[in-house]
Amino acid sequence: MTAIDYRGASAESIRHHYDVSNDFFALWLDEDLTYTCALWDENNAKDTLETAQKRKLDYLIEGAKAPGAGRVLDVGCGWGSLLDRLVNTHGVRHAVGLTLSDSQAEKLREAALPRTEVRVENWLDHEPEERYDAIISIGAFEHFARTGLSRAERVDAYREFFERCRSWLPKGGRLALQTNIKGNNVQMDKQTVRDLMFIIDIIFPESEIPALSEVIESSEKRFDIVNLRNDPDHYSRTCREWLNRLRANRDQAVKIAGEENVANYERYLGSTVGHFANRHLGLSRLILEAV
Repeated sequence: MTAIDYRGASAESIRHHYDVSNDFFALWLDEDLTYTCALWDENNAKDTLETAQKRKLDYLIEGAKAPGAGRVLDVGCGWGSLLDRLVNTHGVRHAVGLTLSDSQAEKLREAALPRTEVRVENWLDHEPEERYDAIISIGAFEHFARTGLSRAERVDAYREFFERCRSWLPKGGRLALQTNIKGNNVQMDKQTVRDLMFIIDIIFPESEIPALSEVIESSEKRFDIVNLRNDPDHYSRTCREWLNRLRANRDQAVKIAGEENVANYERYLGSTVGHFANRHLGLSRLILEAV
């Protein structure tokens, strides 16, 4: 892979965020370390983060028609909650996870999930030995185009991802994708703009949140969208729960990651609650079928 081929965030930028400390993230994520938006029961104020995260995983797994499948790919596998759910709950016979984080891969290898393969590898370098029956990617798409690219360049970068996924699937195979998207509320005050820039510059360097239209355009003639939902309120609630848990464990978090890191994450999570609630950001869950 050359620098020209790949237009997403570098491995160094990914590790800047996800390699802070496994113990740090364990203080405020759910018990399975699922670091993406949950799927809440909106009629149940007592719904728990743990239940909502498993519901999200099941929704995407079932949307991809992955239960009982022979081979499933997880692009951006994190600490492995989806891989675990695939093989231990949904009977997948072989699951492959891709990550750019050494600490995530190390923890996954220690877990020794059955019928699971974990690779520290960019999706652009991935060369599977045989096709997959389904592909799932949760919260990774935001890293596939670097900050500062034009719309046309971002669409080209995203199109490359969809082309790869299409080549790895049979006709009719499904890709389940969850990603943050730009919101439709453009009325932002100066503090909101500063907070959004802070998230990109300090928390997720080199990353870019796509517009939904860019995701759709780049998937055209490769996939049909068979289901799409936008759940910004679900991410606002998820971030609020994460922030509450971080604050409840603040002293331990400072011992692990330092005061500056903890303060940065408090600002990031606190402002993000409002960004989703005010529709400056959205959260799309797409089910796509290979044509």
